[in-house]
Amino acid sequence: MVTQMTVLVVDDEIALAGVVAGYLEREGFTVLQAHDGPSAVALAESRRPDLIVLDVMLPGFDGVEVCRQVRQFTDAYIIMLTARDEEVDKIVGLSVGADDYLVKPFSPRELIARVRAMLRRPRSVPVSASETTVGDLVVDEEARTVTVAGMPVELTRTEFDLLATMVARPRLAFSRRQLIDAVWGSDWYGDEHLVDVHVGHLRRKLGDDATEPRYVRTVRGVGYGLGTG
Repeated sequence: MVTQMTVLVVDDEIALAGVVAGYLEREGFTVLQAHDGPSAVALAESRRPDLIVLDVMLPGFDGVEVCRQVRQFTDAYIIMLTARDEEVDKIVGLSVGADDYLVKPFSPRELIARVRAMLRRPRSVPVSASETTVGDLVVDEEARTVTVAGMPVELTRTEFDLLATMVARPRLAFSRRQLIDAVWGSDWYGDEHLVDVHVGHLRRKLGDDATEPRYVRTVRGVGYGLGTG
């Protein structure tokens, strides 16, 4: 018997949350709803959904804080909902562990497509060996751990998957689309510059410098690749 996947919809616009929940339920998902920050965290912790659709603007505390707290106990996928002009919300949300974002107003069908694409996304990227070393960077795919100069580096799931994708093929210069296909899935669609934001956070956590990269290099006119150490 196939277990239904669970999606938590968090939005203080109760009518909108209900519409989104209805679409998801018709697609076969089990749907939970919360309408403020504290309730969202409590429900995420008690029910452990597979994916969270999370509005940025919430009473109690905002979606960014929800994301930060939720990431302490679950690696569920998180899609942030943000206002059209709030670029900072997208960047901050991704920096605390969100995987994707969708700008309001949006089509419920677009959201369903994003949800389905994300839940089909493999949670790990296969590599030929469990542990790979690049200079003083060590990536253990099996344990899903990263260290730099022996010190552990805490990455989000998306950041780790991006790094593991590049580690798996160190000589390849990946386009944004190739990275999206590998990490988000080939049926994902949206702003491909989402990759740039995640790469920026990955570099910061690795202590990498975009102008003189040791690990993640920018390939002009193409995208990104693994540094040479």
